[in-house]
Amino acid sequence: MNFVVGVTGGIGSGKSAVTAHLENLGIDVVDADLVARVVVEPGQPALAAIAAHFGSDILQHDGTLDRAELRKIVFEDSAARAWLESVTHPAIRQEIESQLRGATSAYVVLSSPLLLEAKQHSFVNHVVVVDVTEDLQIERTTVRDNNNAELVRKIMSAQLPRAERVNRADEVIDNSGSLSDLKFQTNALHKRLLDLAQKHKSSS
Repeated sequence: MNFVVGVTGGIGSGKSAVTAHLENLGIDVVDADLVARVVVEPGQPALAAIAAHFGSDILQHDGTLDRAELRKIVFEDSAARAWLESVTHPAIRQEIESQLRGATSAYVVLSSPLLLEAKQHSFVNHVVVVDVTEDLQIERTTVRDNNNAELVRKIMSAQLPRAERVNRADEVIDNSGSLSDLKFQTNALHKRLLDLAQKHKSSS
């Protein structure tokens, strides 16, 4: 398999901005959030199981999953979240692995908010964490998603603590500055990753 770079960060950290820029530089990105949507599309076994467990109110009129309603339920109830993960995580892992194997760029990125929590780090050779303060996470997410601060804090509490996430990184991108500063850091990251990918290829 290609050299796989895991990119993660807490909600509102700017992880998606980093991976979008790497994609613009020609790198294949496997987005675990998008994969998570694929496995709960109409006709997929996971969606049928979710509707049977939580009731048909969890579906929208067109038969698709009401993700906002489901998010409210699982972040209020840890047992419900654990059940949901037991259904969706195996399907997500299988689809991620398939997409990583199909990548053709110099290295491939796995972008995932749960890279370290859901054991998806077993797919990757190198972990990059996009980091901001918790206050900035709340500020940016409430503006971006029109969520209230309390819901954002609940989502953050379900994710790995910031200090632990940073401690488990091979390198950290500080996104407390401007978007142009983030792009500058991402360009430098890209050059380092190309070197690491070349060394990985030579040694394998």
